[in-house]
Amino acid sequence: MSISELTTAELQSGLQAGTFSAVELTQSYLDAISRREESVGAFLTVCGESALSQAAAVDARRQSGEQLGTLAGIPVALKDNICTAGTKTTCASRMLENFVPPYDAHIVTRLKAADAVLVGKTNLDEYAMGSSTENSALGKTRNPWDLQRTPGGSSGGSAASVAARLTPLSVGSDTGGSIRQPASFCGVVGMKPTYGRVSRYGLVAFASSLDQIGPFATDVTGAASLLEVLAGHDERDSTSVNRPVPEYSRSVEQPLEGLRVGVVQEHFAEGIDEEVASSIRAAIEVYRSLGAEIVDVALPHSKYGVAVYYLIASSEASSNLARYDGVHYGHRASEFENMVDMYAASRAEGFGDEVKRRIMLGVYALSEGYSDQYYLKALKVRRLIRNDFDAAFKNVDVIAGPTCPTPAFKIGELVDDPLQMYLADVYTISANLAGIPGISVPAGFSPAGLPIGLQLLAAPFEEEKLLRAARMFERETDFHTKVPQF
Repeated sequence: MSISELTTAELQSGLQAGTFSAVELTQSYLDAISRREESVGAFLTVCGESALSQAAAVDARRQSGEQLGTLAGIPVALKDNICTAGTKTTCASRMLENFVPPYDAHIVTRLKAADAVLVGKTNLDEYAMGSSTENSALGKTRNPWDLQRTPGGSSGGSAASVAARLTPLSVGSDTGGSIRQPASFCGVVGMKPTYGRVSRYGLVAFASSLDQIGPFATDVTGAASLLEVLAGHDERDSTSVNRPVPEYSRSVEQPLEGLRVGVVQEHFAEGIDEEVASSIRAAIEVYRSLGAEIVDVALPHSKYGVAVYYLIASSEASSNLARYDGVHYGHRASEFENMVDMYAASRAEGFGDEVKRRIMLGVYALSEGYSDQYYLKALKVRRLIRNDFDAAFKNVDVIAGPTCPTPAFKIGELVDDPLQMYLADVYTISANLAGIPGISVPAGFSPAGLPIGLQLLAAPFEEEKLLRAARMFERETDFHTKVPQF
């Protein structure tokens, strides 16, 4: 087994024991990137020189006996909608193709304080709008398990980076399933924390009331370690919640006594592939075998989730993306007749089709005479969706179900059918609307050898419980140990 196939915990132990240095570890991942990146396309920017410099600094401080951070020497990749001072942050868009932020996002500051080694920026659907990473204007990412299939989206590059063992950890953002869905497609662990648990300062906004940053890892313990670094209050983010962050990495190995697992029968209705349904039912039986009580729960308003999500998300996107006008920063058209023409031409050239589609939908939903019928009504239904979850979590600790209705689909298969593409997130959207935490863990493979993810949801700020429940399942199975072959 190569170094790059070790778990985060094993890498931390190896670094502390001196089995290998941070430079050797970082170089092994950079070597993996050089071998596999051309096929996978996970990265938009690889920071090899600066990564080795960071690793060398960690080694020097370790030799001097200095106290190091919890991720000292561990390579981490960042989704390219997270601002990094001095390094391009493109959002996979022509609009920001050459944008270099003057500051670090809050989570980047925290990762640096934890002595993580930042190796590069990963590909995504433009402005995080998509479910396949096919909307990127700057490159195509492929699923490491089948290079003819999508890695999911919008955090497809971050998921593919971990699945291909190009990095042990990566960071993504989740607005309607953009961490959990690609985690499912790529056979890795991906977690969306509670809204407000992780600061959004420096995350380029898509839909501000839905966006949340979270971890990818090869296993639950790695995700716990990364979340422990990412989480915490930030005064610069008005939605950041000021409450203590548990030591997730210490408690994750403790099984939950008297665990009650909720199951929503509607999740197994029309639209789900039988191979997915079979794997999830088997996963639920694993919990039953561990002594968990399996309880049927109802989420009656979740069926409205897709419609509610695309009204709210698109409305917020149309507002957030109004700032890209060709004046202050970003792409500016080279030919125009007047100021209004410059605005129109710059936005037409800078934005891709999916971004334009969502801006137009959002502008319409917010327009005079329609906002009450669409946007405000969607907000009311969003409250009902949250009420359903609040009621369910009075009777269960976690809700278990499929992350996605199908395994990874082929590249190009749904690109001309936006509605079917949107339905890829049918099981993940409600968690964002309700602001609750969710995690996807590997739970099986299709007959074609494609990963299948189990989604677990918990009440707000119950990440510790969610991670422990996920680790209980992971401990009894070996799906997370499987690695795609190149």
